[in-house]
Amino acid sequence: MKKTILSIGALALMLTIAAVSQTPKPHKVVFQLTEPEGGAWEVLPAHVTNLREAFAKNGGSEVEVVFFGLGLNMLRKTDTKYAAQLKELSDAGVKLAACQNAMKFLNVKSEDLFPFAVEVDSGVAELTRKQEAGFAYIH
Repeated sequence: MKKTILSIGALALMLTIAAVSQTPKPHKVVFQLTEPEGGAWEVLPAHVTNLREAFAKNGGSEVEVVFFGLGLNMLRKTDTKYAAQLKELSDAGVKLAACQNAMKFLNVKSEDLFPFAVEVDSGVAELTRKQEAGFAYIH
């Protein structure tokens, strides 16, 4: 009797583990944007959108874009060319992170950034943390 109960319990545990392991998990991706205005700025919204759409039916995605160096300027309120696209990404759950080190270097204040931007202490450190957490890194 004990053997049967243990066997049924072991089978139930194995089926549960198999079901959980097959549950799609979100794909985790972090992008870096350091380039001054130009080609990288043009394609970033499309790349992030295309990635999110590709993963939408297979676990979804968790996406962050880290802006540092001259790429930080893309998050400035004064640069409105991409504001609507960035706002859409933010509203869809994409984290848009501004490097505070770049902010200091470029004399950018928090109030100079779009309100949907978040700040991180260091762009390079943020990329490192994300990679350590299993994020794919897109440069």
